[in-house]
Amino acid sequence: MVMYVIWTLLLFHVSAQHWTPLDEQLMPKREGRVRLVGDLSSAGRVEIYHDGQWGTVCDDGWDLAEAQVVCRQLGFPGAISADQGGRYGEGSGSIWLDDMNCKGSESLLSECCFKGWGVTDCSHKEDAGVVCQTDANILSIQFSVDNSLGLSGDLGLLFDREDGCDFSITVRDLGEESQLTFCVHRMILMSFPELNITKDSDNLTVDISQSCQSHVPGFLRYLYTRRIDVSSESAPCLHQLAFIFGVKKLMEDVGRVFTALIPEDSSFQTQLSMFEYSLRTGDLVLQENVLQYLSWNCEFFISSPVWSTISFHMMDALLQRSDLVLKDEAYLLEALERWIQVKGDEISQEQQAGLLSHIRFPLIPVDKLYDLQFSSSVLHKNQEILYLTGLLSGFEFNSLAFSKIRSHLDNTTSEYLPRIYIGDDWCVFINDTTIVYPYYNYYGQSSRYQIFYTPEHPSALYKDKRFQWQAWVYLTFQECSNYGVSCNSLPTARLTGYQYSNSDTIRYTNKLILSCKNENNVFHVQDFKNDLVEIPGNSTMGWSNPCPDSYNFRFVVSPQYI
Repeated sequence: MVMYVIWTLLLFHVSAQHWTPLDEQLMPKREGRVRLVGDLSSAGRVEIYHDGQWGTVCDDGWDLAEAQVVCRQLGFPGAISADQGGRYGEGSGSIWLDDMNCKGSESLLSECCFKGWGVTDCSHKEDAGVVCQTDANILSIQFSVDNSLGLSGDLGLLFDREDGCDFSITVRDLGEESQLTFCVHRMILMSFPELNITKDSDNLTVDISQSCQSHVPGFLRYLYTRRIDVSSESAPCLHQLAFIFGVKKLMEDVGRVFTALIPEDSSFQTQLSMFEYSLRTGDLVLQENVLQYLSWNCEFFISSPVWSTISFHMMDALLQRSDLVLKDEAYLLEALERWIQVKGDEISQEQQAGLLSHIRFPLIPVDKLYDLQFSSSVLHKNQEILYLTGLLSGFEFNSLAFSKIRSHLDNTTSEYLPRIYIGDDWCVFINDTTIVYPYYNYYGQSSRYQIFYTPEHPSALYKDKRFQWQAWVYLTFQECSNYGVSCNSLPTARLTGYQYSNSDTIRYTNKLILSCKNENNVFHVQDFKNDLVEIPGNSTMGWSNPCPDSYNFRFVVSPQYI
């Protein structure tokens, strides 16, 4: 649960000014921040920060939708209950919000409808509270970073003893009015240009959440020794500190933890926080890792409650990708339409047009393409010309030879490039990954063997031409040998097709999708090469392998025009 909260708190801090000398004007408080007051971090009286002070929320209109917004704002997966009647004790000071009316999709409580700041007829006996969902099953990771390159260990003792220190660093959390002061050496800080420390400087103030303050001494010691121990709990805080101080090498090293943590949150809330954080810190590696995971799990992401809350920047980035795993292109368009319906006037006409331009109309199944012309969605009404242009492109794709279309194409277009479509026409599952004797079923075939058929191509010109495919999963080198296959590692997947009647026009970029046997979330996608995929180990796989002995194998056929 700590991870969800830390990521949310980091977003508040990196979006503000990161440090100032003590004699400069104090950074403004973070308007609209919420907190829970109680014995548990996941339950308590709801308080919100406004106009320089914390205040409570009246329970008039307080329901589960409001509680969901509060819990997600705090980084929890969701809410269990919305509590009324001052269950967590009476607050003091202002009652900032009354007659709350949330949709449940808002990112911040202050984005919901309410009477007005401080407009209320309530007393503190009606202070609202919440109980948030928690998840204690966070992956525990620990490793050591050593970039010392022969630096003396005595430098660490210099920090510990504070001998001859001539510079002070104040670490504060303005929301909690707490701060710590550390005595360090100016010469050490001057080796980090982003801090703009000069020989005349003698102090620095860093704003960071209270939950991260316990990790500051270890980070400051790293500035001396270039050595530090990193855990899944400390990683977000160390990454933020490295960003503030401009320690790019440590940012890269700590980022290794994020890759392992991304799949841990099935609610997708942590991934959203990581993405927004990556935008603010300019961490392109973290940004790509998050987008790749969300792309591979696109269908689950779209059906989750957080889909309606994602930012325009995330939606724009996702729609441009070709590694989205989903039923078909029509499913993606429907998801975009629902998102725009929820966002309303928040998304401008220009932004709507930009997003719609990323939809690959030619790859929408032709029967669904026909139905689209009768759509009454907000997006269709607002972008009618673009919609009609897309429909025309789709009908051309399904009625003309691609050689005719290709002569008028811009070579940079991705309009005809397929994503990873997993509709029933294009894939097959093999999920029996346990060796059971005898190896073969009644028909003399392995239980990890499937024959299936797909259209030659999604275009209406080829849709009725059926191709036969054979899919295998080999778990032993003996199985590989029995089928005349040379396997370098196990397990190995094989996909072989027949009847390539249009091989000069159509090529296949087939994929293998891996998920755990008892879970749906995808953790690896790989191209077939020479009809084979050898499943990589943890050291070469993009994500940590959560189920090394129990996979779901999804074989996906992906034809495209050459």
